[in-house]
Amino acid sequence: MTAQPPPLIDPDIALQRLLAAARVLPDVETLPTSAALGRVLAQDVRSTMDVPPADNTAMDGYALRSADVSAPGQRLPVSQRIPAGAVPQPLQPGTAARIFTGGLMPPGADAVVMQEQCTADGDAVQVNHQPKAGDWVRRRGLDVQAGGVVLHAGQRLRPQDLGLAASVGVATLSVRRKPRVAILFTGDELAMPGEPLRPGAIYNSNRFVIQALLQAAGCEVTDFGIVPDWLDATRAMMRRAALGHDLIVSTGGMSVGEEDHVKPAVQAEGALDLWQIAMKPGKPLAFGHVRREAGQGEAAFIGLPGNPVSSFITYLLFVRPFLLAMQGATQTAVQALPVRAAFDWPKPDKRREYLRVKLNAQGEAELYPSQNSAVLTSTVWADGLVDNPPQQAIARGDVVRYLPLSALLQG
Repeated sequence: MTAQPPPLIDPDIALQRLLAAARVLPDVETLPTSAALGRVLAQDVRSTMDVPPADNTAMDGYALRSADVSAPGQRLPVSQRIPAGAVPQPLQPGTAARIFTGGLMPPGADAVVMQEQCTADGDAVQVNHQPKAGDWVRRRGLDVQAGGVVLHAGQRLRPQDLGLAASVGVATLSVRRKPRVAILFTGDELAMPGEPLRPGAIYNSNRFVIQALLQAAGCEVTDFGIVPDWLDATRAMMRRAALGHDLIVSTGGMSVGEEDHVKPAVQAEGALDLWQIAMKPGKPLAFGHVRREAGQGEAAFIGLPGNPVSSFITYLLFVRPFLLAMQGATQTAVQALPVRAAFDWPKPDKRREYLRVKLNAQGEAELYPSQNSAVLTSTVWADGLVDNPPQQAIARGDVVRYLPLSALLQG
């Protein structure tokens, strides 16, 4: 009797198993804050100072004692001028100080009246607004207080994170090292752009997509190229790729055909922990590990499908979060947004589907005409995916789960 194939694995369960198996890279690097964009923070960053470090003004205007202005129209002599960066003198009672945005509040002043509410009059100013204590004053520690954590370990550093670190005087940051990823591609039909396209051949778009995605994620990538479609060559390439790399990513060769050698090669050189996911596109996704020679541990392995849309989507949904988990990132998921469908999908698949869509001017999801897993054009046209449950028909106007590509492509 023919053995029954194993049941397909729910995508959420598959992802949980991948993330649980991700080993956080032990190596930590210290980088200049300006060079840490996109890296995952290895240690909390605490501020040693208050930000702002002293009370200052949020407006150009006049600093004064609010009690000195009993009614609008009060005239006060101007006793000093305080540009940003200057150290003010104590404010003399019954006077005002001309002050500019960011300027330090002079001791004794408790409010600022914006210049639009004042009339300069020689060496004096007419205050046309009755202020309250605290008006337009940015208090010391308003943004950050000394001793507080401003950035947490596990954050993937964005431009604003670097700015916050700089604002508290942090010149260097401790980050996880970049993942080292080996990539390889299977299929005797694959050719490279610039080569003549022989009969039966196709250009290897996956090589460009996967390498670019990994580089955008901040990985150190080694491209092992196209592997011949025979088992011994595939096994030898797996052994080579495992050396010096944390992760091996392949495309193609994960189905059950006689020319699909990646699955048996990984099983021979390590182990396959999961295979075949209940999703469309992307069913042949696999995860496991490949042993390194001489007892040097193992490299994780993720095998992506060969169809270009399938490999693109499974990278975003599985490889991206796995890489983040390897770097100790605390946030690996992308939040789905509720949007209305501008299309009908009357014949859903029994597997969970990821449909290529684009938001229109009304914020509704429009469907690309062809959802075939070989139509790479759909990934260029789309700005998101609809995550559709198994056997869930969609009618125009229904609320669907929208995953923005802009978020999925961030690392």
